[in-house]
Amino acid sequence: MRAAVAHMRAMGLLLLLGGLLVGSPGLARAETLVTSVSNHRVLITSNYTGTSIAVFGAIERDAQTVARGTGYDIVITVRGPPQFLVVREKERLGPVWINREQQKFPLAPAYLGVLSSRPLDEMTSPQLRQRQKVGLRAIINAADFTNEREGADDAFREALYRLKAREGLYLEEERGVTFLTPGLFRASIALPATAPPGGYAVEVALFADTVILARTSTSFELVKTGFEEQMGAVARDWSALYGLATALIALFFGAVANTIFRRD
Repeated sequence: MRAAVAHMRAMGLLLLLGGLLVGSPGLARAETLVTSVSNHRVLITSNYTGTSIAVFGAIERDAQTVARGTGYDIVITVRGPPQFLVVREKERLGPVWINREQQKFPLAPAYLGVLSSRPLDEMTSPQLRQRQKVGLRAIINAADFTNEREGADDAFREALYRLKAREGLYLEEERGVTFLTPGLFRASIALPATAPPGGYAVEVALFADTVILARTSTSFELVKTGFEEQMGAVARDWSALYGLATALIALFFGAVANTIFRRD
């Protein structure tokens, strides 16, 4: 009798678990992202004045996925090559400026762009944005962006943002992503002439009902070509010879100028 009762309880638990799995929105509604960029390799020449990269994407649902009544949102985050940056606080002492405190940013992206289909505060909560590092402010204010000093680093984070935004290297476009159809979207990533060469990572996040449903990533790179690339390679691989040649050229032209403009 006890064995029969135990068997019935086990069957009941299995049926309950099966009902929960079938009714689970995470399993019943499975979306995936397919993304690509218009150009995976951008060449920087002597007349390069900046460019833009197009990002295309499609939202795919399996056969059992039910269309969402609230629609989808997209956030695209572009990170340029990391670089070591130091932000210093200056203070005027009489006629001169002196450096006071400083904050180091060992792995700050040289370029940081965030494009979304609508304002981020309409898509999800500030807590989720900060936890998932969604949005320009959430990335800059993240604990691993620099060494935290119990709030003393906040002013330096803000200063870094201002300096980079002034150069057009840190930007956020609240409606930079356009839906062509309910499942197809497009965005244009603006790259100014000051964007440094290197690899750029593109992360695409799919939102619905204030939560992230899927993420995918792709990449592209900016590459110097022609005379600029050759001189950069020489400066990198033969730094001592490059420095000596630069000094000799400067001395030569200085001597020539002195001879031409010398007064007897």
